[in-house]
Amino acid sequence: MSMKIVRHLPEPQEIQAQFPLTPEMTAAKSQRDAEIKKVFTGEDDRMVLVIGPCSADREDAVLEYIRRLYRLQQQVADKILIIPRIYTNKPRTTGDGYKGMLHQPDPLRESDMLAGLVAIRRLHTTALAETGLTCADEMLYPENYAFLSDLLGYHAVGARSVENQQHRLVASGVDVPVGMKNPTSGDLNVMLNSVTAARHRHTFLYRNAEVHTTGNPLCHAILRGSVDAYGRTCPNYHYEDLARLHELAADRGMEDLGVIVDANHANSGKQYLQQIRIAKEVLHSCRHSDNIRKMVKGLMIESYLEDGAQKPEEGKFGCSITDPCLGWEKTEQLILSLADQW
Repeated sequence: MSMKIVRHLPEPQEIQAQFPLTPEMTAAKSQRDAEIKKVFTGEDDRMVLVIGPCSADREDAVLEYIRRLYRLQQQVADKILIIPRIYTNKPRTTGDGYKGMLHQPDPLRESDMLAGLVAIRRLHTTALAETGLTCADEMLYPENYAFLSDLLGYHAVGARSVENQQHRLVASGVDVPVGMKNPTSGDLNVMLNSVTAARHRHTFLYRNAEVHTTGNPLCHAILRGSVDAYGRTCPNYHYEDLARLHELAADRGMEDLGVIVDANHANSGKQYLQQIRIAKEVLHSCRHSDNIRKMVKGLMIESYLEDGAQKPEEGKFGCSITDPCLGWEKTEQLILSLADQW
């Protein structure tokens, strides 16, 4: 056989039972959910900032980063609502390379997905327990949503997953905001179709059960740029791009569409330092158009403790082993600057 079953993994309830939520953590999650929801419904005028490492590679470094974010959140709480990124699944364009903590809780060892499930549950639980911040993760495997459903404050569906039926259907049953990225081709209609699908109710097969969903009104768009037929990156964060998206959404009757602008990936050409300029340009666009200001709910930025990226074997604490990230000093300066300009 070309596919071999290694072992059957525990049910989500079994993993959840190893790292349960205390009443205090449940209350913090509920409060955070309410705050984040109000940004996407327009009741709260603050900016959402989904920020953190490209991929969560080691627990100690990620937790140190989130502790720093927590302290910074206190300074900018009136302008910015920070959602730390703990991305434990990493899609790979060619299938090669580090696939995230779920696959490899130790980047230098072979895949162990049972240990990975335990590691990602422990990391998200510890972050909530220590800081009261609910975090974001990418929905790479929709069936794994159940392992973290009581912890996460935000989900992102990636550019390579956004056309997938299962991602759209599961997103329709999630109780927190789900961002649909534009596909790598840049087709905004594909992204809007995904948002529409996730906002509708559905019946489908999930984890060997027939399930019904009521639709997710907090589903929104994420602009991350695209790549053309020649491999050249095509950003879509400029004023004209945002204005055009607003027109497309209005034509569909989606006047309430929310948008997060991803300042990295194809928008920056993976030139991570450009995220600083891009973030400020988006805010400049918001100041020149009421429609754009209402539509843009915030930014997504890749940031860690150290600038740049490294190979896994280099072992530098807090430096990305996937895409390059802004280091902490630049991150702190950027967040304080964004708070002043929002």
